[in-house]
Amino acid sequence: MAAVDSFQLLYREIARSCSCYVETLALVGAFYTASKAVVFARDCYTLIRLHFIPRLMYNRNLVHRFGGWAVIYGATEAVAKAYAEELARHGVSIILISRNSSSVEGTAKAIADSHGVETVLVEADFSQGHAVCRPIQNAVMGKDIGFLVNSIDLSLDYPQRFTDLPEDRLWDTINRNITAATLMTRIVLPGMVERGRGAVINISSGWCCKPTPNKAAFSASTAYLDHVSRALHYEYGHRGIFVQSLVPFCVASPDNVERRSMRCGGWLVPHPRVYARHAISTLGISHRTTGYWPHSLQVQWMTPL
Repeated sequence: MAAVDSFQLLYREIARSCSCYVETLALVGAFYTASKAVVFARDCYTLIRLHFIPRLMYNRNLVHRFGGWAVIYGATEAVAKAYAEELARHGVSIILISRNSSSVEGTAKAIADSHGVETVLVEADFSQGHAVCRPIQNAVMGKDIGFLVNSIDLSLDYPQRFTDLPEDRLWDTINRNITAATLMTRIVLPGMVERGRGAVINISSGWCCKPTPNKAAFSASTAYLDHVSRALHYEYGHRGIFVQSLVPFCVASPDNVERRSMRCGGWLVPHPRVYARHAISTLGISHRTTGYWPHSLQVQWMTPL
């Protein structure tokens, strides 16, 4: 009995001496839980404000706000094509720029026939040097260019060790993804600044959020587009130019060999038209976004934007 009484007495003494620590830990736990609840509520509000409210409430006149023409670089990419079609649905005329104009002739004709807008084709291979800029400059001259869409070349997106990459593939990654987007922006942006309105949309990849092994050059090129978009936003946002970095994850495309199992799409792998419709609804609202709400959830799982 004495041992039992001694144990109970010892327990009471320990509990009494530790009570302040227990209360402190309880306060820390309550503060942590409250902070997580605030972050969750903020993320939910941001998701609704960015991806749902604009689609439900806004009926925007894109031509009036930004301009009547759009320049689409990388027009062979499924997302870029769908984005061009969505802009045309809003009455925007389209200039399609591709390394091989014959590959987008059908797209240009379909856009013109379906939406009654003008379409122009320009063939430009940026691996040929500075001279490729001349036909683009001629095509945009005298036009109210309101949109520039630069799309990453996804045909360069496949896993391979950096030391095994052929030099030609590295040059293609630099020329098609970095040089092309930079020069396209340099060609189109001065006219936008002069008019005091316009939008530059750089479509890269959600994998720019972190380094990707076996895709070092490609993931670095996506990070470049994301970084230059944010820098241009700070530089020209106050002059009426809206610069947006779109960083989508997987979008269904029959041309993407690595994602053949995803051709049919789904809520995480949307059809390009579905993605473009969602992405355009964020134009003028968010300067850096995945453009599609399930992809925004994916980003939250990986790392905050």
